[in-house]
Amino acid sequence: MDLFASLTEITDRASAAIGVTDLAPYPDEADRIRDRVSRGLHGGLSFTYANPDMATNPEKSFPWASSIVVVTVPYLTDGDGATGTRTVARFADGDRYDGLRAVLADVASMLDGAGHRTEIVFDDNRLMDRAVAIRAGVGWSGKSTMVLTPGAGPWILIGSVVTEALLEPTEPMARSCGTCDACIPACPTKAIIAPGVLDARRCISAVLQRRGVIDRDIRTLIGGRIYGCDDCLTACPPGQPAMRPLEATDDALDPSYILSLSDDELGPIVEHWYVPSRRMRFVRRNALIALGNTGGESSLGLLASYIGHPDALLGVHAAWSVGRVGGVAATAICEAALERVSDETVRAELAAAVAASRRGGVYAGETSAASLTDPEENAR
Repeated sequence: MDLFASLTEITDRASAAIGVTDLAPYPDEADRIRDRVSRGLHGGLSFTYANPDMATNPEKSFPWASSIVVVTVPYLTDGDGATGTRTVARFADGDRYDGLRAVLADVASMLDGAGHRTEIVFDDNRLMDRAVAIRAGVGWSGKSTMVLTPGAGPWILIGSVVTEALLEPTEPMARSCGTCDACIPACPTKAIIAPGVLDARRCISAVLQRRGVIDRDIRTLIGGRIYGCDDCLTACPPGQPAMRPLEATDDALDPSYILSLSDDELGPIVEHWYVPSRRMRFVRRNALIALGNTGGESSLGLLASYIGHPDALLGVHAAWSVGRVGGVAATAICEAALERVSDETVRAELAAAVAASRRGGVYAGETSAASLTDPEENAR
């Protein structure tokens, strides 16, 4: 049995797909990244946007290698069935990367055992995992920008083993989304602005990972989400057969619970999330928005306690959330806070919250959120 056939046996056992590509550069992808950055569509994210020349030229980072073995591992599990109550995207609900790590480790071990140098790479700025997956033929590029695979659709994690073993490249997949564009209208914020083009400034998954103040016109659309968004994935027909037989779970991470924890208590719960600088202020910010969208009058005490928080980022989003709940009690909380809060950023949000609260929690374009800044981030 040849080496690739042996590697395929490993991935077959994990219901994973496998392909091979070389280390040739991706000039079209580099141009695409630069275009997104020039238009602001990257939304301030770094990752592969930070250094497109490196991310799109594997030979620069791995000059010793000859091949890239790419695997895609399905990650859905029981409890991932259709439901409107999830607060965390399925890929981040628990550490779903365990399966990917195990397959990559087994692939690398077999290559190592055959005398070949290896390096495991995933979620790494040195390598565009989606581009290498498509070239290696393990999936095709969906209009949502996700890689789609037969059987699992977009419900996959991608990883690679870069190796000096000279393996025969596999052919790209002759498949596309055709006329289907179900993912585009499914996006709550209309972030998919054209087939295969994502405006990360509006993508909820990207927004919830960013630093700073979240734009007010996005906050309501975030709903109860605390981390990630699955709407374009759940709408994708190729992924629905994998999801259909699964039970749904009502065991959602509660934003009130997050807001009641200390940083030391919260850190282990979100250790597998991307949180900027591992600072829990960003998780709390997200939870404040989620609670404002889903909570009621019983949530006002907890939300109000954050308005005067020494971190103005949290005060801003707490004020908005109280205004979002709305009603007589919420209006009174915001008016009282205006008497004691001195931070101008929080005060601007409180003024808008008073007006929104009097309308029953409806914001109508007061003080553009773009003018609200995070003083702590600006000081960096």
